[in-house]
Amino acid sequence: MNTTELDRPQATPKSASGSLNLPALVAWLAPRVPGADAQLRAERMDGGQSNPSWLLHGAGQSWVLRAKPAPAAELLPSAHAIEREYRILQALASTDVPVPRVRALCEDESVIGVAFYVMDFVQGRIFRDATLPEVPAAERSAYFMAANRVLAALHQVDWRQLGLQDFGRHEGYYSRLIRRWTQQYQATRQAPVPAMEQLIAWLPQHIPAGADGAEHTCITHGDYRMENLMFHPTRPEVVAVLDWELCTLGHPLSDLSYSALAWHMPAGILRGYGDQNLPALGLPAEQDYVASYAERMGLDTQAVLKDWPFYLAFNLFRLSAILQGIGQREREGTASNATAKEIAAMAEPVAQWGWAIAQDQPLP
Repeated sequence: MNTTELDRPQATPKSASGSLNLPALVAWLAPRVPGADAQLRAERMDGGQSNPSWLLHGAGQSWVLRAKPAPAAELLPSAHAIEREYRILQALASTDVPVPRVRALCEDESVIGVAFYVMDFVQGRIFRDATLPEVPAAERSAYFMAANRVLAALHQVDWRQLGLQDFGRHEGYYSRLIRRWTQQYQATRQAPVPAMEQLIAWLPQHIPAGADGAEHTCITHGDYRMENLMFHPTRPEVVAVLDWELCTLGHPLSDLSYSALAWHMPAGILRGYGDQNLPALGLPAEQDYVASYAERMGLDTQAVLKDWPFYLAFNLFRLSAILQGIGQREREGTASNATAKEIAAMAEPVAQWGWAIAQDQPLP
């Protein structure tokens, strides 16, 4: 499943969840988005497992439409929260975190059958393969550090000043997320996964001291990785952070550890590089990546690394639950990506890796 995609997500004319009703869409957009008129063209964009997206072309400009995969009545509670995506993108527009400009949110499902929002298309590069094979090896580390810098900038945003006090609870982040993803796992599994059952019991008992408190609460992206970053066409500079569906108020090290999972995945599995020769590839060591973030945030690197197994295991548990949700959508025919079945098949191995890390054992 290692693929690299540059410039823009590939566009194809058909949607896995149905074609876009262009006349209805144009009628709704025209008074709200200048340039969106009867000449509007739409192409389905590949990539992404949750919310389907379309590239919209108008007169001399382009936008991206992000939609729910089905009407709200057919979805799990709190899933596919494009309304939250829209709100956080709107709030972050005035900060140092690069995000696309949002144009309009439609929660009226009668328009095209599902809720959606529209944002500006950002020109740049998306790397589906985080080893960055198209970038010279000597330059690759700079891309990782650019991603690191933007993540720290996000976590330093004053969310209260942005009016996001109600965007999530201010404490109990790990306890709450463990419960939430346990429920999602139980709602979408085909059969019990032993490693998930073990993590469900282990994680609540090993939350690091203070991690569930309100002291370090910040905006967390929830899916921060290379594939969700748009880079400048030629420079190691993040020009847009994408896919904010899982954004909430939470603990910063959940994002950092999630972005580090690829260091623990073998090549070919969810785009990992844990078994690769990192110096030869020009990729930074995980500890250097963590240390760089800790320095930006004023944290002690060794204190962060002491509890690192918990944060990694937590995110692998969460990722396994997400993958099982993708599996359910694939079985129901509402998956947003043609590779959904292949990706969902990784749910059990991912949980096994999480349990191995929790026990400080080699990956199976």
